[in-house]
Amino acid sequence: MLEDPKIYIDGVIEENRRILAKTITLIESSLDSHREMSRRILEKLQPLSGRAVRLGITGVPGVGKSTFIESFGLYLVDKGHRLAVLAVDPSSTRSGGSVMADKTRMEKLSVHPNAYIRPSPSGGALGGVAVKTRETMLVCEAAGFDVIFVETVGVGQSEITVASMVDFFLVLMLAGAGDELQGIKKGVLEIADAIAVNKADGDNVKKTEQARNAYEYALHLLTPVSSLWSPPVLTCSAKEMTGIRQIWETVLDHRKKLTDAGELDIKRKQQSLAWMWSLVEEGLKERFRKNREVKKCLGKISRKVEDGTMTPTIAAEELLSCLEQKPQ
Repeated sequence: MLEDPKIYIDGVIEENRRILAKTITLIESSLDSHREMSRRILEKLQPLSGRAVRLGITGVPGVGKSTFIESFGLYLVDKGHRLAVLAVDPSSTRSGGSVMADKTRMEKLSVHPNAYIRPSPSGGALGGVAVKTRETMLVCEAAGFDVIFVETVGVGQSEITVASMVDFFLVLMLAGAGDELQGIKKGVLEIADAIAVNKADGDNVKKTEQARNAYEYALHLLTPVSSLWSPPVLTCSAKEMTGIRQIWETVLDHRKKLTDAGELDIKRKQQSLAWMWSLVEEGLKERFRKNREVKKCLGKISRKVEDGTMTPTIAAEELLSCLEQKPQ
């Protein structure tokens, strides 16, 4: 690792891909020395961020997210945009490792000069996003990328985390994948800014239209997140590159309406506060585990919980009370 933070800052501003990658690696590091340097770098880059279109993309298993992102990405870079794709790989719960396959799945986009794909392990974070996704997004914006995609690992209640850091949340769905209204059960439709039913090609076109109608009906039963915006249901084929333009026009229409009404600015401010509190919670957990008095109590209390002689509720209270004890 380079020791001078100015090298990282200047490299990112000058759009140096090698330095950009090193900066993100530094930010993702858990070493205390790297964290301190990361804070200094982010402080300088923060004023240069915030102008990009931030788009979160999620979808049901088998929906073809990677193919969709590549098709959508190629459409955007061909229009002159600079795109950063933050593709999150699910970390192994045993080893902590992950399979970095996104670059191989997006062969054309990964070699395009106006695109940058950064696979990052989720690190077990909720919401299907990497622990440092917000910071990585900030750095990419400072490097001149005007569109940011955040691809998540899956669909579930915790996808709310993704919606809390992007301007537009797109949910990809399939036709004929069982229950057409499965998204409602998982709370995903409630936070979607648009739904796109993918694979609208060949013999699947009719099924796709039926699914679109079902989702439109479902959305009418929900209260929109914003009074300015009713989430549309679109159809597309990432394979045939159809419907992609309409999706981008929908994203821009949403952005214009929220910007004109001042809602986008309010949303960004709320997201910054949410980011602050998530970092506070993360820091508190870390300090709790490192606390000397807690370490003294932890082993004994853990054993009592394991053998059933102490309830988890009482154990948690005991551990928290250890924080209040003065070191001997």
